[in-house]
Amino acid sequence: MSSQHDDSRRKFLKSSGLLLGATALPPAMLRSTSASAAPAIIIPDSARPQLAQGIQIGDVGADRALIWSRSDRPARMHIEYDTDPGFSNPVRIRGPYALENTDFTARLDLTGLPRNQQIHVRVMFEDLSNDRILSMPLAGSFRTAPEHARDIRFLWSGDTAGQGWGINPDFGGMKIYEAMRRTGPDFFIHCGDTIYADGPIREQVVAENGEIWRNIVTPEVAKVAETLAEFRGRYKYNLLDENVRRFNAEVPQIWQWDDHEVVNNWSDSKDLSGDSRYTEKNVPLLIARGGRAFLEYAPLRYTGVEESERVYRHIPYGPLLDVFVIDMRSYRAANSYNRQETPGEDTVFLGVEQRAWLKQKLNESKAVWKVIASDMPIGLNVGDGTDDQGRPRFENLANGDGPVLGREFEIADLLSFIKRNRVQNVVWFTADVHYCATHYYDPDKAQYQDFEPFWEFVSGPLNAGSFGPNSLDNTFGPEVVFQKAPPAPNYSPLAGLQFFGQVDIDGRTAVMTVSHKDIDGNTISTQELEPFAPGRRKFKTK
Repeated sequence: MSSQHDDSRRKFLKSSGLLLGATALPPAMLRSTSASAAPAIIIPDSARPQLAQGIQIGDVGADRALIWSRSDRPARMHIEYDTDPGFSNPVRIRGPYALENTDFTARLDLTGLPRNQQIHVRVMFEDLSNDRILSMPLAGSFRTAPEHARDIRFLWSGDTAGQGWGINPDFGGMKIYEAMRRTGPDFFIHCGDTIYADGPIREQVVAENGEIWRNIVTPEVAKVAETLAEFRGRYKYNLLDENVRRFNAEVPQIWQWDDHEVVNNWSDSKDLSGDSRYTEKNVPLLIARGGRAFLEYAPLRYTGVEESERVYRHIPYGPLLDVFVIDMRSYRAANSYNRQETPGEDTVFLGVEQRAWLKQKLNESKAVWKVIASDMPIGLNVGDGTDDQGRPRFENLANGDGPVLGREFEIADLLSFIKRNRVQNVVWFTADVHYCATHYYDPDKAQYQDFEPFWEFVSGPLNAGSFGPNSLDNTFGPEVVFQKAPPAPNYSPLAGLQFFGQVDIDGRTAVMTVSHKDIDGNTISTQELEPFAPGRRKFKTK
């Protein structure tokens, strides 16, 4: 056990005995108080801090995990954890304050955890107006990353509560989260659009078959998000769903963001002057508020003072897997025609520092599989209206068929680096386009050929309108191996075209099996990938 935890445990035990008293402790913690504790005083649950948003677990590694929760009032977080579900020998840690400046959210980075162990946690909040009152505990569990090779299962998808399809109790809520939970994954990658800040949610929506979809509605989601409180309200709305809360307590997550955390297709070129829904037209201010709310509610570990709002990061997960989370949103130049013939400031997408970081981390990785969690697909054309000359403007780095142009220079540079440095077994996982697909990128069929073949898997939506399929850009030679999309845009979750992906890595053979699954957890497509072996140019598939 680390000295940090020893010290924290002593402080927590001292606080429990001298300040909180047996009267305030939940029954499971009574055994840690002395026999001379004060006489019991009954404290009704309603008088305790409430944890209505549940708990979240994020960015789990071999010896650490981030624990997130929210109080409904000024409070202090307390956490206890144990490898025994009965909490026979818990480690107790006094955590940070939950105050108004973070909307009463709090997070604690547990460190010094045992590797490859099931860890059980309980979260409580101490009321700052009465130090004898603790909330009732909320429980969760997770498994730390392995030190040695073992079977690994993770999920990925994106797009939650979009296009006005919110929480419908008649439908069972966001029930795809329950289907995902039942697969028993080690973790889940949310590839962005964790909320839809720009999509008002109405009480009733007519679905494609004429059926009425009935939403739970709160004031914050009834209009586009403009204030910080409204952005925060979007995250609290999603956490009203019991499927989501149950999932969050049992499945660690790796979050990234895309555009709808702020406003559709935002970049430096975004202009809201003609959008009557917005009274606040200042896009940088909306980005600041949306980014602040995301960082408060996302179960991710903050990078540090050098770039406190950075989302791209590396999550090592044992000898078989490294996860590299990238950010295609924060560093991009303005959306444009995207067919510039030379790279420059107007073609920036990932940015110089992020690309240098990703190259270094990929080159250093000793894991068998290098997974890149991307908020947008590489070779699908994603439009963003037209520019002032009437030409198509692009949201993605793809820009239509042809040679490398515009934002494609950055991806061409990255793919060529991977080839030159013989970085093996790089696989891309993404969402954004609201249908599921398997893409194989083949240099023999590409306009740009200085790269090794690779796979890209697309999933989503989780609880949003279904769209697609998008057209392919032939620059990097993508081939559709599988796809499933609706017959028309914006099909509701009632149509069943909500998707998540499941990845299984065999601990003995290191074979990666990627499956697309529907809203009920049924498998609709499977692709097996064998890791690189000398003399084999392409992935071997089954």
